[in-house]
Amino acid sequence: MVSTGSTSGSTGSTSVAIADLSVGDVIAERSFALSRDSLVRYAGASGDFNPIHYRDDIAASVGLPGVLAHGMLTMGLAVQPVVDWVGDPARVVDYQVKFTRPVPVDPAGGAQVSVLAKVGALEPENSVARIDLTVTFDGATVLGKAQVRVNLATAAG
Repeated sequence: MVSTGSTSGSTGSTSVAIADLSVGDVIAERSFALSRDSLVRYAGASGDFNPIHYRDDIAASVGLPGVLAHGMLTMGLAVQPVVDWVGDPARVVDYQVKFTRPVPVDPAGGAQVSVLAKVGALEPENSVARIDLTVTFDGATVLGKAQVRVNLATAAG
């Protein structure tokens, strides 16, 4: 799996201040290249060996357009730019998506999943930002209502 794109901010402990954000700010944009090898690795790590994720004949027999990326793999990739931006996965306090379309992974060309992360809402009283994700494959949204809530409060020192 190859990742390309940019993330505003740095990794490590967050230096992002809620006061520096505005609704609509793009905080990250990234693309992920998936291959059939990516799916096999994910299946091994997750224990999800459903054959629709690695066998074309099985996928076709149940009416699918081909082997599909695991939904949880797509969901995990989508949140990664936000985790990188905020600098600590523990700052993610809520993450929800609706799976709207599958991601078929071509045996030769793979699949390219794109993520655009924007500030959707700010709760300055709680130091929480809602980050809205637009996650697409082939120009179509594959995760609907994808939202990540992150805590931007600075630690007491």
